[in-house]
Amino acid sequence: MSTIHFIGGEKGGVGKSLVARVLAQYLIDHKLPFLGFDSDRSHGALLRFYAGFASPVVIDDYDSLDKLVEAAVENPERRILVDLAAQTHKPLVQWIEESGVLELAQEIGVRIRYWHVMDSGKDSVNLLTKLFDRFDDHLDYVLVLNQLRGDDFGIFDASGERKRAEGLRARIIEFPRLHEASMTKIDARSASFWAAANSSEKEHTGLGLLERSRVKVWLGKAYAELDTLSV
Repeated sequence: MSTIHFIGGEKGGVGKSLVARVLAQYLIDHKLPFLGFDSDRSHGALLRFYAGFASPVVIDDYDSLDKLVEAAVENPERRILVDLAAQTHKPLVQWIEESGVLELAQEIGVRIRYWHVMDSGKDSVNLLTKLFDRFDDHLDYVLVLNQLRGDDFGIFDASGERKRAEGLRARIIEFPRLHEASMTKIDARSASFWAAANSSEKEHTGLGLLERSRVKVWLGKAYAELDTLSV
């Protein structure tokens, strides 16, 4: 079964593109075929860091979105990875509902998985509530608690949405924190996470020996979380 992975969360700054980048690197390192689509027209992370695997997609253009499903059908062994920019949820939902995407996907054997990336604030919880209210059990959910954007998710735990997520059989994973200086250097040089963890060329990654080691440890922890899912 082919899977379309929508990496969302609607709110800007929660780390959607970071999760998309880690997932892309995970698929590459595990030799799992995928095709990436980037909806950010100005700062597309997949297009920047994994250009050989990604193409642009226009969220408010039905013809562009239709290509996601067509690509999934063309090669069932290939994952479709979509990095959603902030404030793209409304046109995406409109396309899903007006096109009967969920019903069609079930008919043709394509899984639709929505990754809701969260920081530790209340806005992420409120957006999750709206997502569940809209789609209930009709989507396959992964909730990503991104510790790079806060390490206390007490608001989420107290909201009742964790229990609701479990009732909807959503997977809940935690992305570990990486030292901010290391991430800044990686991003400044547009390095892939593989290069950041393995390349000894400091002029390419900006990272010293121990910084590379920290990235490798961090990436291993993130991969361990992804290993709990059927990616």
